[in-house]
Amino acid sequence: MLARASRVLGEEPYYHEFLEGLERVLTPAGVSVLVKVVTDRAAESETYEQWAAQGRVDGVVLVDLWPDDDRVALVNRLKLPAVVLGAPSAASGLPTVWTDDAGVAREAVRLLAERDHAVIGHISGPLAFAHTQLRREGASSEAAERGLRLLHAEGDYSYESGRAATAALLSGGPTAIVCDNDLMALGALAELAARGLAVPADMSVVAWDDSAQCQLAVPPLSAMSHDVGRIGELAAGALLAALDGAEAAVYQAPAAQFVGRGSTT
Repeated sequence: MLARASRVLGEEPYYHEFLEGLERVLTPAGVSVLVKVVTDRAAESETYEQWAAQGRVDGVVLVDLWPDDDRVALVNRLKLPAVVLGAPSAASGLPTVWTDDAGVAREAVRLLAERDHAVIGHISGPLAFAHTQLRREGASSEAAERGLRLLHAEGDYSYESGRAATAALLSGGPTAIVCDNDLMALGALAELAARGLAVPADMSVVAWDDSAQCQLAVPPLSAMSHDVGRIGELAAGALLAALDGAEAAVYQAPAAQFVGRGSTT
């Protein structure tokens, strides 16, 4: 019931925790979770077409939506019950489990500003995604209001892209970097270490989801901690409601909390 167009799903801690949350609610309800990794959006859409034609699944969870995402119209045409994991603005009337991405990004910049960082790097996910745009807008707005300089680099949520984006940001002279997921934050730590830069003495690093990898990193990563398992539970509840024919609703995820560890001063 979840098709994911990404080469990093197997590595991404977020989706493991999200799926665990889904299964905690769906399994007792007699619903199994099917995950299929696809190569791109065309393959994902084809999968939904096949699933609907074969009657193989009862509903789907849509992730990583673009603005005006054509998958929303597709599942409506297929009469396939669906829940969106993302901003209501991209859901076009489907039930939505929503995290305040812009607000969390603003909070990350505010916290670093209060620690006297005046030049902050932001390593985002792909800019095509609606939630990435919201995070960038939130971080940029907070930086502008505080008179800070915010440097941008785009990654793809992989460890390697975190390293490459960190290398690209360093010429701008940041003293802190916020990463849009934990794998990119780990890549940032590796790139900084390879360049002889100490964390947090030379550079503070903040991750996003706060998976177990944050605690195991050297130094342990500070993070904007999300209750990803709870987000999965909310998505499961929303899907069960959709299967019962309930009206579409917006389900707000718990607010993220900053967890300070050894990667920030």
